Amino acid sequence: MGRPRPGACARSSRARGALALCLPLLAACAVAALPTGVRPVAAASAGPSVGPCPLLPADNVWNTDISSLPVDAHSGAWIAASGGSGRLIHPDWGPSGGSVPYGMPWQLVDGSHQKVAVSFQYADESDPGPYPLGPDTPIEGGAGSSGDRHALVVDQSTCTLYETWDTHYSASGSTAGSGAVFKLGSDALRPAGWTSADAAGLPILPGLVRLVEVHSGAIRHALRFTVSQTDKAYVWPARHQAGSALDAGLPPMGARFRLERSLDISHFSADTRVILTAMQHYGLILADNGSNWYFQGDTDPGWSNETQVLDELKTIPAGDFEAVDESSLMIDPNSGAARQPGAVAAPPPSTPHPTPRPTAAPARAVAPVSPSAAATAAPSATALPPFSPAPTVAPGQVGAPVPGSRAVLATAARGGGPPPAVPAFLAAALVGLALAGCGGTVALLLRRRRRSASSRP
Repeated sequence: MGRPRPGACARSSRARGALALCLPLLAACAVAALPTGVRPVAAASAGPSVGPCPLLPADNVWNTDISSLPVDAHSGAWIAASGGSGRLIHPDWGPSGGSVPYGMPWQLVDGSHQKVAVSFQYADESDPGPYPLGPDTPIEGGAGSSGDRHALVVDQSTCTLYETWDTHYSASGSTAGSGAVFKLGSDALRPAGWTSADAAGLPILPGLVRLVEVHSGAIRHALRFTVSQTDKAYVWPARHQAGSALDAGLPPMGARFRLERSLDISHFSADTRVILTAMQHYGLILADNGSNWYFQGDTDPGWSNETQVLDELKTIPAGDFEAVDESSLMIDPNSGAARQPGAVAAPPPSTPHPTPRPTAAPARAVAPVSPSAAATAAPSATALPPFSPAPTVAPGQVGAPVPGSRAVLATAARGGGPPPAVPAFLAAALVGLALAGCGGTVALLLRRRRRSASSRP
């Protein structure tokens, strides 16, 4: 076998190079030729997790980036009705100075944990259970609390989340105000008009600020928050309302807000930037009645070393937020699955209004608030780092609303939409030119190679 002629490899490389240049051009033309609104769908990245379980699917609305959604037309009115633009947001967790942790506790258990029957005040809107409650179950506010007494428990053997409100465990019989069971691998929503352990009928745990996520460098989900007065209506993905008046100037349950993308957060500490970046990309979902702009986190004891983070968060005014219209994300009104950025858009299905409920239950009292005296500090949306799953939590580790009368569910997209496609005739011309150009280039190189080969001695 003879050695290849000098320069043969170089000419072969030039042919391969020509093909390498042509193929991307053809691919670009093929994308341009897709019908109007059709674009390749990017693969979904892994979503948040708790222990070995997903914290709802990666395509769930809680876990969907909303940084590019349009501003809702009611944004200004809703902020004005919730304390005004000068109202400071408030992290509703942290060091308590006492034996009872301040925040929302949660617990990870396995299949060996006992499950008990629970009697509910609102049994007609509660999942029957049984629930993995026991003397070891952490209660919001502590065992002697007279507050909301939420209990949040994840059974990692089945990846099932159990949440109760006004929880009272007893070996002789347990009670709660309401309870909900969520399969963490499912996008299914509760029946329309049903509450949960939250007034909006949504799960609580997926919306908490968890310290383990902060330390991982990214929070990839929306955060749960409260305001004192809400509309007697709810919008997707919420399933229930607990409003004080039928007033479009009040935010409905399920309303979503985000921190303005243009806000400069570079001067905050690294851990604070993680939370603020999540607010810019995933925002906050209105989930319950409570103190204006209080958002919730877990009771991880490590928060006692994060007082700077909590103090910095208290300097952000509500005026740095805006309500967004996320109706374009809805695929099915009975599912939390959300159309992802870059996905093919389809007209949202029409949705009947939920059946009006005949009576309204008494609203829970809201404790008076002492607004923070911290000074405001305002001023480009920050890019999220590559996904890195949060560390797992050992079993047993502590990470732990009421029906109304009328509900209104958002039904149709009010803005946004996919980018327009290149006209079909122009796309076809582009593909033809690309094919002709690539074919001609490769043919020319091959002819030169044959002439060179025939001239060899």
